[in-house]
Amino acid sequence: MDFLRNLGDIGLFIHAMIDAIIFPIPALFSQLSLSALSPDRAIWLATIGFAGCLIGTPIGYGIGKVSGSLVLNKIMKKKWYDSATALFTKHGEAAILVGAFTPIPFKIFTILSGCMNYPLWKLLSYAAIGRAVKFYTVGVLFYVYGRAAENMVDSVLTIILVSVGILIGGVWFTVRMIKNRKKKRSETSVVQPPKDSIDVTAGEE
Repeated sequence: MDFLRNLGDIGLFIHAMIDAIIFPIPALFSQLSLSALSPDRAIWLATIGFAGCLIGTPIGYGIGKVSGSLVLNKIMKKKWYDSATALFTKHGEAAILVGAFTPIPFKIFTILSGCMNYPLWKLLSYAAIGRAVKFYTVGVLFYVYGRAAENMVDSVLTIILVSVGILIGGVWFTVRMIKNRKKKRSETSVVQPPKDSIDVTAGEE
């Protein structure tokens, strides 16, 4: 961590990139340290972290494709791995969105996506949304409030992230329900032909 902090912007970029691959400590800590030193550059630092994360995401995905189960079993307890797998299988999009901006190590979701052959473009799309919320929330707080934001980050960030998480979860659940209803209606219409067509056929006979 000290080595990465001493590298400044480059260190934050590297930290954010390897955070999405294998590094155990979230890039948030590097972002906080550098933003506290230079609040006027907080938005730029958020952009650097965001870019690093997006570049690291496909690499974590590739690791998952090659040897995901082996890697995850090394860095996670078996019960966590089983729970994460079940959650991802049932709610893939929601799992990525939640994992992207919560304290849950993001590498778990990048590796798990590759392991389960989840589409890479979807992973990048949802990761971009979630990670943008996390990095830029911290950046804006420091840019607006300066070093005083250091005492606000924990409480404000938690409230914002939970609120955004509930909002995204609600939207995702609504969209999912609408899709399921449309799917059921289409299946029903295929199985049962319209009554009018049956009557017409009967009349012609």
